[in-house]
Amino acid sequence: MEKYRLIKEIGDGTCGIVFKALNLQTNDVVAIKKMKRKYFFWEQCMNLREVKALRRLDHRNIVKLKEIVRENNELFIIFEYMECNLYEIMRERVATFSEDEIRSLMSQMLQGLSYMHKNGFFHRDLKPENLLVTNDIIKIADFGLVRETMSKPPYTDYVSTRWYRAPEVLLQSSSYTPAIDMWAVGAILAELFTLSPLFPGESETDQLHKICTVLGTPDCSIWPEGMNLLRANHFKFFQFPPANISHIIPNASSEAIDLILQLCSWDPLKRPTAEQSLQHPFFHIRSWIPYPLQDQYYPRISQPVSGASPKLELNLWDFGTESDDSFLGLTLAVKPSVSDLDSNNHVSGQSQEELLFCSGFQGQCAQSLFWPLVPSDHNVMNNAQVNPPISSPYLVNSQAIQPSMGVPESSGYSFPQLQPKIFEFGQFMNISSSPLQQRSFFD
Repeated sequence: MEKYRLIKEIGDGTCGIVFKALNLQTNDVVAIKKMKRKYFFWEQCMNLREVKALRRLDHRNIVKLKEIVRENNELFIIFEYMECNLYEIMRERVATFSEDEIRSLMSQMLQGLSYMHKNGFFHRDLKPENLLVTNDIIKIADFGLVRETMSKPPYTDYVSTRWYRAPEVLLQSSSYTPAIDMWAVGAILAELFTLSPLFPGESETDQLHKICTVLGTPDCSIWPEGMNLLRANHFKFFQFPPANISHIIPNASSEAIDLILQLCSWDPLKRPTAEQSLQHPFFHIRSWIPYPLQDQYYPRISQPVSGASPKLELNLWDFGTESDDSFLGLTLAVKPSVSDLDSNNHVSGQSQEELLFCSGFQGQCAQSLFWPLVPSDHNVMNNAQVNPPISSPYLVNSQAIQPSMGVPESSGYSFPQLQPKIFEFGQFMNISSSPLQQRSFFD
């Protein structure tokens, strides 16, 4: 330990004391966990679940183990240093987190947790204090209560901090699963919205009371196994109807509320896994681009013909001026049905459909390829076509037409009302008479 100089104590837990320290050889700042008990053999150190787990887990959202040192029968575990934990951040916040911030933090935590579960471990003590943060990167830490998923019960019932303890653990189940981690994730997600714990019980009995006031009292149809645990412990649930979570967490979206309720299901079998949680709509809310999105070089169009439906088109351009250029530009545009191009380059104030072009590219396009977006059940490979290039000065004519390529079919979304028709520039714009002929869209 001579190569480390302790700077200050930053934490005191059940198993050890954590110090901020400096590696004198590399000048790296590290965190050193000094274990409180004595270790007389190296095998004892290597058999610690925390050590075994951290030696196997290597993920950007799990704190990194750097070194293990046993000196004078004392064990020191050296980790990468993180600036603070999530609890400290929440405690110092004046305003609540935005949903985008919460989404980022939760996504990272779930990615680390999914990796951990897939590699055979569950944490058993997830809470804001054990989630370390540096520069908006969050990492799961403190594996003192970690357990192998393949290990056989019985498990101890005194795991996790009470506020984040799953009901099956509170009822002293000895055969719980990694679903207890997912309960804690749900409680943490709710706390990020309100900056206060969702179930702040003062004892195990009060903890179950707090859960009932929020989720309502379960019965045999909601949690069959829980009724057996109640009878085994001679315990009777408090009778409460489920509360309106939207009133408890008013700043959360409906997607966030739904994910919290799924994660905090009474029945552990109904809780989504970490991997399934990452597929929840809460993490895939669409970003809307406000209208109008304008580019200084795109042509403006006249009013569309009444009753005509627009066509959505995906264009792939090769903007190379040399034969070895490989710069690609990608545009997504809506083709309104129009009678003609307004020669004055003016659009009516009521028009809500516009054609978008890329700008900011140097030179002209040597070749062009147009791909349509088609319904998911349409044979793209057999129907995609290639339009001839636009005449100069907008695009340089290409003698060799590129072979058509299909757009991969999307499993999640389809556009059943779109027509698989390529953008017809010749019908859409009168290139020869347009006043825009004297400049390129890609200047």
